Amino acid sequence: MDGILLGFVVLQVLTCASCFPNGAPLSTCVDMMPRHGGVLPQPTPAPYTIQTGSTSFQTGKPITVVIKGPDYRGVLVEARSGSDTKAIGTWQTPPANTKFLECGENPQGAITHANTNIKDNSTVYTWTPPATANSVYFVATVAQQRTVYWLNVRSANLIKSAGGGTLLDVHNSAESVKVIPALLLIVLLQCVVE
Repeated sequence: MDGILLGFVVLQVLTCASCFPNGAPLSTCVDMMPRHGGVLPQPTPAPYTIQTGSTSFQTGKPITVVIKGPDYRGVLVEARSGSDTKAIGTWQTPPANTKFLECGENPQGAITHANTNIKDNSTVYTWTPPATANSVYFVATVAQQRTVYWLNVRSANLIKSAGGGTLLDVHNSAESVKVIPALLLIVLLQCVVE
């Protein structure tokens, strides 16, 4: 009986040692897989989405990122480009209960949880794009608890926009081009009627 009890205690200690309540380890930067002692990700679609403050970005202008869904305790979020698994850009000051995770040689390349306190829809992460990216997306691992987490929660792609104009300017310019022929037609019709 003592041997069974000792075995149980050792197993508990080993299981707890392989949890990361103070944030993801550096080894998760590429595959984003938590090292939760044999616990596999949920096979069902994630109840989370990643919403961004914009559908496009400009170099150096911060973008806000929010993980929408049920409350969560653990997180690892990165920005990536194309099929590259390298974290790009830099995250600004992490919100409460989170911290930077150095991925690759980027000291602010990712954000992870700093503790298991609850994070929710009001937790806003802010990311600054690098000059080198033309298209980015955000990817996260989100854990409701140690044994319940989802991999590859992904945002829509954001496309780099030109520095000066916006989509609205282009639309307004196109409208102006349509108005000129209409005015010419009205003037010509008035000349024909007279």
